[in-house]
Amino acid sequence: MGSVTARSGPVGDTGTVPDVTSPGPSDATEPGRRPADRPVGKLDEARCSVRALARGDSVVATAPPAQRWVLVEQPGPWGRDALLQSRIDPDAAARLAHRARAEGVRVLLVRRPDGRAGTAEGRWAYVDSRPGRRGAWWSVRGSDAEVADAPWDGSVGEPRDGLTYLVCSHGGHDACCALRGRPLARGLLEAGADVWECSHLGGDRFAPNVVVLPDGFYYGQVPGDGAELLAAHGKGEVALAYLRGRAGLAPPVQAAQDEARRELGRFGADDLPVRAQSRLTPVGADIELWAVTLVDGECDAVVVVQGRPSVEAARLTCSATHDAHTRVWEVLSISLSGSGQAEARAPHTAG
Repeated sequence: MGSVTARSGPVGDTGTVPDVTSPGPSDATEPGRRPADRPVGKLDEARCSVRALARGDSVVATAPPAQRWVLVEQPGPWGRDALLQSRIDPDAAARLAHRARAEGVRVLLVRRPDGRAGTAEGRWAYVDSRPGRRGAWWSVRGSDAEVADAPWDGSVGEPRDGLTYLVCSHGGHDACCALRGRPLARGLLEAGADVWECSHLGGDRFAPNVVVLPDGFYYGQVPGDGAELLAAHGKGEVALAYLRGRAGLAPPVQAAQDEARRELGRFGADDLPVRAQSRLTPVGADIELWAVTLVDGECDAVVVVQGRPSVEAARLTCSATHDAHTRVWEVLSISLSGSGQAEARAPHTAG
């Protein structure tokens, strides 16, 4: 079976990185704001995303746990902590941050990628990716405090059908996110997608990073203008070459799904749901084994996954001050069982 340590996607069609040196219109420095609030520089060899591509860091099994989001339209600029260092009312921002931590909700600031700061309408949304509760509900706020006080359960706002693409462009957190994310966001916009730039998604070294809502799929190292991503989701499938994982699933489950999709050719967004997962080694072991059972029609696919620390430690963000190890996941075996086993397709490597 395959390791998930050697996969990385190209940044552009030619493998080169764009030379983007100027900030977007919504990041203009204001009185009292530090120049560090806006991204500067180039994608040179020192950037974390350039180093990650050179090392061949895999994006697999790196989607974060939160399955609910609150999106707050705020054209910017954004400081390193976007929620607390933006034009959001400070008291409301502090309450939003506290409530989000308590409820396990991710708060993201969003803005349109075409720089229409003057047309911002004060929109905000509650988004839920949990099975059976999936949806997005949009409202227009009269004040920032309304977002902190509103119910986060889908009972407020107008439901929105279709997919929304959030592209991290948070240069105040990591320059790679702006330098790579903004061109991708503009490409998705030109293709007609419902796309927003957003604050920090995590995984800076995988820039450009995207989350597709309300399905909760995270992507990294998405190339070009995002055409492959749009084409896949337009067919109800995932763009497996750049898939980090699905929000809310544990890393071994994400790794198991990724490899099983490749071996079994299951690319549908909701293919291979999880039936069970069990740890086969003691908690806290450096090397851990998991058995993950995925539903494949009338069969079960039982996937054995191994996790271990990376051999090499590295700087994982542009601002990191020390090297760190990542968790590396490897699929050791996939076996089929169940009443439909005879009809199941033989495993193969997906292209």
